[in-house]
Amino acid sequence: MAMAAGKDEARIALVTGGGTGIGRAIAEALSAQNYAVVITGRRQAVLEAAATEMSTKTGGTIRAAPCDIGDPQQVSSLFEHIRTAFGRLDLLVNNAGSNVPAIPMEDLTFEQWNSVISVNLTGAFLCTQQALKLMKAQTPRGGRIINNGSISATTPRPHSAPYTATKHAITGLTKSTALDGRAFDIACGQIDIGNASTDMTERMSTGVLQANGEIAAEPTIPVKHIADAVLYMASLPLEANVLTMTVMATKMPLVGRG
Repeated sequence: MAMAAGKDEARIALVTGGGTGIGRAIAEALSAQNYAVVITGRRQAVLEAAATEMSTKTGGTIRAAPCDIGDPQQVSSLFEHIRTAFGRLDLLVNNAGSNVPAIPMEDLTFEQWNSVISVNLTGAFLCTQQALKLMKAQTPRGGRIINNGSISATTPRPHSAPYTATKHAITGLTKSTALDGRAFDIACGQIDIGNASTDMTERMSTGVLQANGEIAAEPTIPVKHIADAVLYMASLPLEANVLTMTVMATKMPLVGRG
């Protein structure tokens, strides 16, 4: 049975977008479960503050490593840093995401479109590519990749073309990674999140545009539930994989019409 690092040995995880929101919650939960965690994002000050606060709370190793994941050279340097510092990578969480204002598709600029593609899709691909190289070469071989797909990976919101397109593409990347990685003991799964309570979802309490044109408030759930779900996915031996999982506010208007 293929395994990563032993239960008594610190496993190594990289969480993109790990300085705030869902990524931070995931990083902290992993640290509390004996992972040495590297968090990455564009804002060095935010990352360093988050790493200090979380490591103080969990007593674990959390390192801040600023990186623009849409830049191949920066991503390559990030993974070289991980290889040099830790010698391996057991878990990659492709969490970083970007969006643009909810405006009609015909009003989007090319720059807005590309900005979302760069982070949400290209960034996930570049990190996956480097993780595959490292996980194939390390001893013991293998590891796990978990992608943040969002409920937009299956069901769009109005005026969300760039974000929805990238999240649909993440599903394809997840399946391709799971297929290409399985010969090398690399598992890949996807978590689709619906209305986790973060700064980005605060507006939902006051009302957001629905498919029927109405504005309605939507319920949210504590981000801890997302972190717990990722911990479960990560806890499995590499012979088992959660390919897709949806964690959502029970009463959000996803299942049904309207």
